[in-house]
Amino acid sequence: MKLPSQKLDVQLIAFDLDDTLLNSSLEILPETAAALQKAAARGIFIVLCSGRAENAILPYVRRLNIAGMQQGRYLIALNGSIVFDLHTRLPILSKKVSGSVLAAAFAEAGKYGLPAQVYDPSTIYASRDNEWTQKDANISRLNLKIQDNFAEFLAPGHSKMVIPAAPEKIAEFRPHLIKTLAGAADIFTSKPYFLEIVPADSGKGAALLWLAERLGIPREKTMAFGDGMNDESMLRRAGYGVAMCNGDDSIKEAAAFVTRKSNNDNGIADFLESFVF
Repeated sequence: MKLPSQKLDVQLIAFDLDDTLLNSSLEILPETAAALQKAAARGIFIVLCSGRAENAILPYVRRLNIAGMQQGRYLIALNGSIVFDLHTRLPILSKKVSGSVLAAAFAEAGKYGLPAQVYDPSTIYASRDNEWTQKDANISRLNLKIQDNFAEFLAPGHSKMVIPAAPEKIAEFRPHLIKTLAGAADIFTSKPYFLEIVPADSGKGAALLWLAERLGIPREKTMAFGDGMNDESMLRRAGYGVAMCNGDDSIKEAAAFVTRKSNNDNGIADFLESFVF
């Protein structure tokens, strides 16, 4: 197992939510919450960094009770497309995939019989109802609206699109879409049943480093925790990338370190107490 050999000096830590900061019941365990509060009290910026929309992240910010502090002021949403300032209630970074790229992605999805969905801070807008869209709504606790004239609705551009489908369908469609869009957007799976389409050269890693630079924090003093493929960019680009031991094997290979304990056993708290505090 990859563990640090000495105490790590960090000023900003980003945390993925599902299967990382949250346990299997979608809760932040008390010991983990206490560790993040301790870090914030020591002047370390705590940044929740998720594929979820802003309003689906806010309940966990409230659970930590640090949003009123400077160190708890920011969150990263929609896999890096949005950096949000909780004090002003405004995004300080906002990127979109163009309407034409989204229209092309939706058209290709239709050839495979697949639906699509896009987001605003509080709502999932879906081309049609399906079990995977319902799963997303249940996990995120966002409103769900089946959007008429979905292709037209895409025209202004959106921060991200998700193709939700059975994992085998996603595995079949993903290489085709990557080839079709040819660099016009970043494409990856966040879960085996969610294929994500976000702005090109975006992602959690880019957003993390953008925020660190804005705060005057050098890259080598940043840390990120994650478990899945949408976390890869921030684990590779942060000064210290930490994979959860319950994460994907490829993510554990990409990270500098791996936690000793899982998301269900306060893995983040154990790592922070042992190697940061």
